[in-house]
Amino acid sequence: MLSLLHIENIAVIERADILFEPGFNVLTGETGAGKSIVIDAIGAVTGERASRDLVRTGENCASVSAVFCALPENPFFREIGAESDEDGNLLLQREIFADGRNVCRINGRPVTVSQLRALGSFLIQIHGQHEGLKLLNEQNHLGYLDLFGKTDKELSEYRARYEALAAIEGEIRALHMDEAEKARRTDLLRHQIAELERAELQAGEEEGLEARRNILRNAERITEAVETAHACLSGDEDTGGAASLLAEAERAFTPAARVNGEMAALSEKLTELRYLAQDAAEEIRDLKYGLEFSPEELNQLEGRLALLGKLKKKYGETSEQMLATLQKRRTELEEIEFADDTVRRLEEKREKAAALVKEAAEALSKVRRSAAEVLEGRILSELSQLDMPKVRFEAEFSAKEPGAAGWDEVRFLMSANVGEALRPMNKVASGGELARIMLAMKNALADGDGATLIFDEVDAGVSGRAAQRVAEKLFQVSRGRQVLCVTHLPQIAAMADSHFSVEKGEAGGRTQTGVSLLDKERRKEELARITGGAQITDITLSGAAELLEAAEAYKIRIEREAK
Repeated sequence: MLSLLHIENIAVIERADILFEPGFNVLTGETGAGKSIVIDAIGAVTGERASRDLVRTGENCASVSAVFCALPENPFFREIGAESDEDGNLLLQREIFADGRNVCRINGRPVTVSQLRALGSFLIQIHGQHEGLKLLNEQNHLGYLDLFGKTDKELSEYRARYEALAAIEGEIRALHMDEAEKARRTDLLRHQIAELERAELQAGEEEGLEARRNILRNAERITEAVETAHACLSGDEDTGGAASLLAEAERAFTPAARVNGEMAALSEKLTELRYLAQDAAEEIRDLKYGLEFSPEELNQLEGRLALLGKLKKKYGETSEQMLATLQKRRTELEEIEFADDTVRRLEEKREKAAALVKEAAEALSKVRRSAAEVLEGRILSELSQLDMPKVRFEAEFSAKEPGAAGWDEVRFLMSANVGEALRPMNKVASGGELARIMLAMKNALADGDGATLIFDEVDAGVSGRAAQRVAEKLFQVSRGRQVLCVTHLPQIAAMADSHFSVEKGEAGGRTQTGVSLLDKERRKEELARITGGAQITDITLSGAAELLEAAEAYKIRIEREAK
């Protein structure tokens, strides 16, 4: 449940701390005072979309913090590090900057908005005043039924089989082409395959060719360097090279090294240098005699690299990519040449896949129809408690071609009056009826998940006895979970366990909204204001007191019946 909400610089709310209680919490206030801003703040801190427009004018950042307690066990909480602390509390925070940036945290640890939203979906369910319009859209009815029936397993199995069938059908479509297109494509593929095969490509050959070309282009410089180095080390007809001089130095130094021990180390160095010089001289000699440069080889290399450059523009940037292209072209040509055989095999696979899809669709439809019967009974029971005992409600099924969601089409039908035929909800439901149907539906769908339910002015179009029934239903729902409700109806406000007033005023030349918990006397005044408007009289106060007394009597009766 939501126990604390801290708001800073959200729209007209500069700063507010709201301590919510278990059970039924109600927020009331004048139109435009900022009641829905509180709900927007709760939505923001649980990951819903939050625009930079929420940031209070003149401020760089807005922030919302929410503390939840008494949370149910949920493996997902552990996966994202959202376990309660030692006091059983879970802290959610979100900062919204004027430049559009967002910083989200769970228990002080940074998370993404999507992670915050995923967690928030387990903690809070917000139902806005326009939520009922979704019920009028028949395209949403199947989704409502799947949610109620918890068809995730059957729907996932069906979708896996449906996607497998769709993939096979895609392969078949790709293999079907007219004869002229088939001939054109075959000729093109054969030409490309022949061109690549003639090139006799080898993986990685460009690097070797470019290295050899670099040597050939610098042949004169390399030859001169090798000959000079060889002469320096080995000498020529007139002079001895470095190797010969090192040998003479070694011979001259050896006798002295025998006499003086300190000179022995120098003698060893001379010996080592002589060996190194002789080895280098031999390697350079072998390199000198092995140098073979010819203009013809360079021309051949240039021609090969030019061919590879031409092919690169058509088939890939490297030899490896061009070889991969060659294999693809061969495979495609083979598929076209043997397309008829392939299509026959695929059609056999399609037939088997279609049978699996049908089997999964039937299983999914069976689960849905069973869920629909339970949902119908649940909705009728809920509506009866909401002063709609004569209403009829039914989930109508019709078949369609299998699609991503199965072959069921579902729409909700109702009859609000005795003797009237069942008709689509958007044809018969009034605003007040729709609000009650929505409440019944939401209560049925949310049953058992433990999330806090928030209703933002969902009582539009409801009045009189129906308003009283809605108030009683909201209270009954709050016995099993925390409920927050923004309302303009005195019957609902009177039924609250905790009643908050949202008031707008001015301070320092700026509009500011505050939220305060009302005691009994202030509740009377607020109910009198809701009932009678700005002029609060003894009569309206007396009526407010009666509402509170009646609500208290109802609560006591419900608590006794529950025992």
